Amino acid sequence: MIQSFYDTMIAGQRYILIFQGLGVTILIAICAVLIGTVIGFMLALMKVSGNRGLKTIAELYTTVLRGIPLATQLMIFYFVIFAPLGMNRLLVAILAYGFNSGAYCTEIFRAGIQGVAPGQTEAGRSLGLSKWQTIFKIVLPQAVKAVLPTYTSEFIVLIKETSVASFIAVTDMTKAGDMIRNATYNAWIPLLTCAAIYLVLTVGLTKLFGLLEKRMAKSDRR
Repeated sequence: MIQSFYDTMIAGQRYILIFQGLGVTILIAICAVLIGTVIGFMLALMKVSGNRGLKTIAELYTTVLRGIPLATQLMIFYFVIFAPLGMNRLLVAILAYGFNSGAYCTEIFRAGIQGVAPGQTEAGRSLGLSKWQTIFKIVLPQAVKAVLPTYTSEFIVLIKETSVASFIAVTDMTKAGDMIRNATYNAWIPLLTCAAIYLVLTVGLTKLFGLLEKRMAKSDRR
């Protein structure tokens, strides 16, 4: 087994492909969640604004992006929208994942905002704050703490979903493992190595975010 691992991963320095793919995976996930956060925040505000037109736009966005499989969206973004422009595949993947994440972040933030007790809004208005001042100064700080577990889960899900980026020939970690499989005719070592790294990443991030949530909960009790 050790010799097989050496021949597959170490010989020819093929393990470097895994680390390069891991870097691409993390880059896509981080950039996508940042894009998704910005989009989600804006659309969530549109949904709770009370403006029918803005709410309709936000509803349409979330319905379409959440209703179409991510792999299909990725291929539409690349082959239909951006391929004629000659855009870099990695950038297309980041945008596709970011727009998809934005739809889910919208619902996360919307639920958080609407989950704040109405009395908090009434208290802000009674202090003379405008609707938007009340939202930014009173509602949002409470909503952020409430949605943190779901929001961090979105980032973890994004890391796993980057595995379909290979559909447009982006060399993420899964694609790197498949390249090693093709080169060595050994499937189980490179693919199980990728699976183990994904598992370590997701479990590690879950523990890390769990500690963050506990610290925030302790600070609230002080």
